[in-house]
Parts: sequence; C-alpha cells; structure tokens
Amino acid sequence: MPAKDFLSSMQKKRLQKALREGSCSHFRERVLMLLLLNDGKTYSEISGFIGCSYRTVAYWCVHGDPDQLDSLRDRREHGNFRKATEEYIQLLIEVTKKSPYQLGYEYSNWSGERLANYLAQRTGIKLSGTQVRRILKQKNIHLPRGRIQLESRTNHVSNKLHGNVNQQSQ
Repeated sequence: MPAKDFLSSMQKKRLQKALREGSCSHFRERVLMLLLLNDGKTYSEISGFIGCSYRTVAYWCVHGDPDQLDSLRDRREHGNFRKATEEYIQLLIEVTKKSPYQLGYEYSNWSGERLANYLAQRTGIKLSGTQVRRILKQKNIHLPRGRIQLESRTNHVSNKLHGNVNQQSQ
C-alpha cells in the first residue's frame, strides 16, 4: 500500500505550482507522478494513467525529491542542440543580422534551411532547418516571412476590412 499524504502542505503546493507553470512535459509528468503517489495511487495505476512504463514511475517516485525540483529535470529540457556549439550559435545570430545579399546570395530573406546550409558550409556542423529555427526561437530571433506569405496575408486582411466596410454601408 502506497504511503498516502507523505508530502507536506508546502511541498504539495510547490509541486502543484511546478505542474501548472513547468515548460517541459517530462518535468511536469514527473511532478504529476509524485502528486498521484501522494494521493495513494500505486505505481501501476500511475503508469496506466500517465501512459509510461512502471519502471519509469518507480524510478522517479524514488529518485525525485519534492524539496529539490531540479532532481526531476534532465537534459531534454534544454533541447537537442548538442551539435550546436556556443560558437555556432553566435555565428548563427551574427548571420541573421546580415542580409543574404551581403553574403553573395540572390534571395532576400533567410529561411531555416538556408541558414542551416550556409552554416554547414562555414562550420561543418549539419543541422536541419527546423533545429536552426528552434535555436533562433529560443534566442527570441524571428526570421522575416517570405514576400509571398506577406502579400497573401495582407490581401486577406484587406479583403476582411473591405468586407466589413461594405457590410456596414448596407
């Protein structure tokens, strides 16, 4: 029989807050395991509810420390950019500040794929365009949208505005 209510009220509040505000799904899952264990659920019930293995639940319920929430974290939370060194990321940021024209390309905007190809030539580190965009998103850098996307979005918005004006005048 599991130990029901083994968490203090402070530990429980801290875990509930971490469950609401946690950004990593694996971290929130482990917090939920401890909270369900505190409610008297068995490892089997928890694994069935969450949809993970019994061994995973057993491991995190034993090794997760409710007083130290960092014990429930792992490297997955930081992303899978192991190939991307700090120098690569700095070069990526510098390159996004320049126009592709300045570097001898014929296109006007960078895309994730174009950046990945350019940096693969410069550094030898091959990442996908998706990974490059993810790194940029983490650094709060947004690539400009393509001209075609902007034109269609502008036309869509202007059509909506003209539609509303026509409806109001009738």
